[in-house]
Amino acid sequence: MSNVTRASKTRSNRPGWSVTFRHPVRADSRGRRGLKVRRGLGTADDAEAERLVEQLNALLEDERWWNGDRRGEAERMFSPVVVSAFFDGIEASETDSQVRRNEVIPLPGHEEGYSRVLLLGTTGAGKTTLLRHVIGSDPIKDRFPSTSTARTTTADIEIITSPGSFRAAVTFMPEHEVRAHIDECLEAACLAAVQSRADAKIMSAFLQHREQRFRLSYIIGPWTGQSETQEPEVDESEFDFGDEDSTEDDIGDSEAVGPEERSRHQALLSEYLQKIKKISDEVEGEVIEIRGALQDQKTADDRAAWLEVFGNEAFAHKEFADIALDVMDDISERFSLVNAGIIERGASGWPALWSYDNDDRSEFLSHTQWFSNNHHRQFGRLLTPLVDGLRVQGPLYPSKLELDDEVKLVLLDGQGLGHTATTVSSVSTRITQRFNSVDMILLVDNAQQPMQAAPLALLRAVGSAGFADKLAIAFTHFDQVKGANLRSFDQKRQHVIGSVENAIASLRDIVGTGVAGALDRQIEQQSAFLGGLNRPTAKLPIGFQRELTNLISAMRRAAEPDQPVECIPEYDLKGLEIAMHDAIDAFQHPWRARLGLTYHDGIAKEHWTRIKALSRRLANKWADEYDTLTPVADLLSRLQEEASKWLDRPAVWSRQPKDEEERDAVLDKIRRAVFARLYDLIKHRLNDDMAAEWRNAYDYSGTGSTVLRARAIDEIHRSAAPDISAAMSQDARDFMDGLYAIVQEAIDEAGGKIR
Repeated sequence: MSNVTRASKTRSNRPGWSVTFRHPVRADSRGRRGLKVRRGLGTADDAEAERLVEQLNALLEDERWWNGDRRGEAERMFSPVVVSAFFDGIEASETDSQVRRNEVIPLPGHEEGYSRVLLLGTTGAGKTTLLRHVIGSDPIKDRFPSTSTARTTTADIEIITSPGSFRAAVTFMPEHEVRAHIDECLEAACLAAVQSRADAKIMSAFLQHREQRFRLSYIIGPWTGQSETQEPEVDESEFDFGDEDSTEDDIGDSEAVGPEERSRHQALLSEYLQKIKKISDEVEGEVIEIRGALQDQKTADDRAAWLEVFGNEAFAHKEFADIALDVMDDISERFSLVNAGIIERGASGWPALWSYDNDDRSEFLSHTQWFSNNHHRQFGRLLTPLVDGLRVQGPLYPSKLELDDEVKLVLLDGQGLGHTATTVSSVSTRITQRFNSVDMILLVDNAQQPMQAAPLALLRAVGSAGFADKLAIAFTHFDQVKGANLRSFDQKRQHVIGSVENAIASLRDIVGTGVAGALDRQIEQQSAFLGGLNRPTAKLPIGFQRELTNLISAMRRAAEPDQPVECIPEYDLKGLEIAMHDAIDAFQHPWRARLGLTYHDGIAKEHWTRIKALSRRLANKWADEYDTLTPVADLLSRLQEEASKWLDRPAVWSRQPKDEEERDAVLDKIRRAVFARLYDLIKHRLNDDMAAEWRNAYDYSGTGSTVLRARAIDEIHRSAAPDISAAMSQDARDFMDGLYAIVQEAIDEAGGKIR
C-alpha cells in the first residue's frame, strides 16, 4: 500500500487508550488490503500510549515488517502490545472449527458402536423439536436446543448420547466473517436511511442480516423504538387463545436481561442510529453532486446504479469502519459476561472455542443456553449468532420410551433447508458433503402440507448421489392431518405416503426410474408419523410414543454393515457425452435467467444486491453460495443427476441382480464414488480456479454494473462448464476428458467394469 495511514491513539468503550490504524496486509470485508483495526493499548497514561503508537507507526512505515515471519525479530525490538496489534491475524490461518471441536470431544463412529444421524428439513418443520424428544430434553425445563418457526438453527448442532458427565465444545465464526456480516448489515442500514425509511426499518436492516442467519439483535439488544415504560401499541392478550396446555418456552427473571441493561442497550442503539443517519446524509450529498438525487433517477437500473454507488461510498466513509469496530467491541464485551467454562482465542484474540464440563444437567444447560438460545428476554447477551458449531456429549437419552439397551447415537442438526415452495433445485454443498459420513439421512417434513421444493431437492440429491438406502422420513404434525375421508391412522398414513409418492413421480424424469423406485421403497419402509411434538414425551399418546420408539430403533440399526453383493455391471462409455451436454444446459439456462440475461420458465431475475453478495463470497473464498444462490451445488447436482441416469443403464451384468434392492446396492456404490469426485472437480473449476474472475465481477460499480456483473458471471459459468457439442472447444474437450476419467475411476473403485 502506498497510502498507509498512520496509527493514532483513540478512546473507545474499552478502559484506557486504544490504537486505530489501517493494516497494510490484512484485507477488509470486500477483500481489499487496508482493514481498519482497533486494539487496546493496556494503558491509561498519555505518554505511554504515545510511545506505543510511535512504535506501531515504525512497523507501518517500513514494508520489511509486513510479513508474519518477522514477528520473532519484532518481539525483540517492540512492545508485546504493539507486536500483537500488528502481527495478529496475518500469520497462520485459523484452525478448522470441526478440528477444534474434535480436540475437545471426539465424534464417535462405528468402532465405538455409534450411529450417526443427519436431521434435515424445511424451516419450521420441527426437526429440532423432534431432536428434543430423542435426547429427552424437556421443552419447558431444558429448552435445548432452541426452537422456532423462523430460522433458529443456524449452526451445526452435534449431540453425542453417552453416560458420564455433560460436556460442551462450541466454536465460533471467524473474526473476518463476523466483521463482513456487520459491514453488510451496516451498509443495508445506510441504504434504508438514504431511502427515507422509518427508524424501525433502518434498525431492522442493521440488527438482522438479510440472510436471517446473523442477528445482531440477539447480541447487542433489540430495537424497540420506545421507552421501557411506554405502553405497547397492540394489546397482545387480544391474540391469545388462552390455551392452558400451551408449552411455550419461558424463563425466569434471573435468566433474563434486566430492565437497566435493556435501557443501556437501547441508548447504545440510538447512538448507532444517529451515526448511521449521519453517514447516510453526508454520503448522499457527495453522490448527489456526481449523479444527482435518487428521486431523479428515471429507470429502475439508474436507481440501482445510484444505490450501488452510494453503498460503495458509504463503506469508504471514514466513520463506517469506526461503527463496525464499535460493534465488534460490543460483541467482545458480551464474551466477558460468560462466567463458566474456558474460552480459547485465536491469533488475533478473537474467541475460537468455548469448552465446559459439568455433572449437573440443569446447571450445564443454563450455561450452554447463551450459545444456543433464542429467547427474546435474553436478547442483548446471547452469543448464538456467532456460533458455527456446538457439540454436546452426555446422558441425553429419550425419556419415557421402552428401549431395550443403551442408545448410542450421534445426532447432527443444522440450518433448515429453507421454506421456498417452488424454486429450490439444489441442496447446499455444506449438506451434501456430509452424506457419506452419516448412517441415516432423516428428512423431517410437515405431514399437513404437500412436499415443498426444498425437501424434493433433498430427495433428488440423496437418490442421484447414491445414498437412497440411508434415507428415512419423519412426518411431523401428523395429528393435524384431518378430513372427512380420513378416519383411521392407516387412512391418514396412506394419504401422506401417497402424496409423497406423487411428488417422487414428478421427479422420475429428472433422477431416473431406478432412483425414483429406490426412493419410493425407502419411504414406504423407513417412515415415522409423529404428532404433538411440542409436548413432553410423557404426554404424547401411546401411538406416537411407539412411532418415536420405532424411529429411534431405526436410527440405531442404521450403522449395521451392508451385506456384500457379487454382481458386476459393465459399461460402454457411449452416451455419456450426451448426458453431460444435457446437464450443462440444465445448469446454464436457469442461471442466465437469474442473472437477467434471458428468460426461463419459473425462474425470476435476482436482485442485484444478491448477485453482488454472491460474487463477494466467491471472490473472497468465504463460501461457494449465498442464501439460495448456489452455483457450485447447482452444477454438481445437474451433472450428478445426469450421470446417475446414465449409470442406471449398464451395457451388461455379470449376472442379473436378483431384485431391485440388490441392483440399487451395486449401482449406489458407483454413484457415491462419482459424486465425491465430481464435487472436487466442480469446486476447483467454478470456485478455486476462478477467484480472480469472481473478484472482477464483484468490483463492477455504477451505471451498467448490474449487466456487466451478470455477463461476467455467465462467462465464469461457461468457462467452468463449457458447452458440449460436436464442435466443442479444446477447453470443453479437456472438461469432458476429466468427466470420463471421473466415471471410469468410480466404476473401477466400486467393482464395475468398462468395455
